[in-house]
Amino acid sequence: MNIGAHVKGGGTLVPSLKAGVDIGVSSVQIFTQSPRMWKPSVYSPEVLEAFRTAQATHPTIRDTFCHATYLINLASPNPELYEKSLVALTHTLSVGRAMGSAGVVVHTGSHMGAGFETQLPQIAEAFLRALDDADPAPDGVAECPILIENTAGAGGTVGRSLEDIAAMIDACGGDERLGLCIDTQHLWASGFDFSTKEGANALVAEIADRIGLERLRCFHLNDSKTPLGGNKDRHANIDEGEIGQLGLAALMGHPAMRDLPMILEVPGDGDGPRASDVLDAEAAWALGVSLYDATTKKKK
Repeated sequence: MNIGAHVKGGGTLVPSLKAGVDIGVSSVQIFTQSPRMWKPSVYSPEVLEAFRTAQATHPTIRDTFCHATYLINLASPNPELYEKSLVALTHTLSVGRAMGSAGVVVHTGSHMGAGFETQLPQIAEAFLRALDDADPAPDGVAECPILIENTAGAGGTVGRSLEDIAAMIDACGGDERLGLCIDTQHLWASGFDFSTKEGANALVAEIADRIGLERLRCFHLNDSKTPLGGNKDRHANIDEGEIGQLGLAALMGHPAMRDLPMILEVPGDGDGPRASDVLDAEAAWALGVSLYDATTKKKK
């Protein structure tokens, strides 16, 4: 079990590890700059090295993920917005590599009516340019992939389906530095019902077939205020939304999923995940594992 949470990074980044410990998680996700501003945060080499060392030697926090700013739109037909987005993603990847991050999660953006197929070559160019132009990771530090996150499906958003994400990776020549982050709320809002064992099996099979399970590095663990297929990005605390604990458990306990980092992005009391939310996630995970293990024991 590897339950994580989005936490505040702090000016020196290292406090994010303590924030994770305080609520009982084993992985954290942070913004390395304001999620709603273009201005990047600039960290000294000493700060980045200190975080890298603290993370590598931490007794309980296994992984740190970075989330890129929400303003990024790699699919935009507006050249100025596209270039600003590329610069922001490249900078975030440079920081993620220097931190020893397990991945940089990004929302691809919206084609804004231009059409996914029309904008696909531009999206691929952006990913490849960011991967090639970002500062390299320090010697001995594992590669930090870009993790494409699925979306809730509103408007012209890109990545609303696994087919979209597969097309983006294929357009990049299957670059091994690209991976996947699945958000449970976004998946539900886009119309994919994974709330039963059959649904979870179907999801795992589609990821394996279209993208490859080896590219799935983490998922965002959120219940949904939006009904199935509602196409709105509205997170809820576990068992306070439309998916429910049992619906999340079916996916969390799947043998192909149960050991992945599961990052809570729930609202809590309004300030993000709490220790009680982590306990709820752990209970859902245990319930999910029992669903599959009970079946296995019966077959024996």
